[in-house]
Amino acid sequence: MATKKTTTFSASRSRPSSSMAPWLGIAAIVILLDQVTKITVEKLFVYGEERVVTSFFNLVLAYNRGAAFSFLSNESGWQRYFFTAIGIAAVGFIAYLLRKHAGQRLFCWALALIMGGAVGNVIDRLAYGHVIDFLDFHFGSLGHFPAFNIADMAISVGAMLFIYDELRRVNKQ
Repeated sequence: MATKKTTTFSASRSRPSSSMAPWLGIAAIVILLDQVTKITVEKLFVYGEERVVTSFFNLVLAYNRGAAFSFLSNESGWQRYFFTAIGIAAVGFIAYLLRKHAGQRLFCWALALIMGGAVGNVIDRLAYGHVIDFLDFHFGSLGHFPAFNIADMAISVGAMLFIYDELRRVNKQ
């Protein structure tokens, strides 16, 4: 009795190990958007200039020598190197996590957004000695929220996705 030899393609069609490339691509898009918007605002505005867009939102050219909410911005200049080092270390650790967990989509989305934002702000610190901020939201009697940029938005959204992913993972157990 002759048997027909069948070829199984399962081994060749199996999903390749997840790559870091999509996540690095997302980070690169964040960096590109961040830098293009900062360069545009730098070309169109003078420092401190404010343009009203809506009743709760302005565009403004502001410089932040510190961290979030201008933390340590009034120091003598050491904070530039300190926050640059923290940003570079964070990017290195995130790259390690992306490589190790490349198949975990939501987790890697969060990390890629944080990485892109961190690199965008590190570029500013290295090139200018400060971070360029330009998005200014204000709410009546509450006043103005500190100005921020695309990199800050990516870091914030990434942090929210990270928290959501962790809560989801904990609830599955």
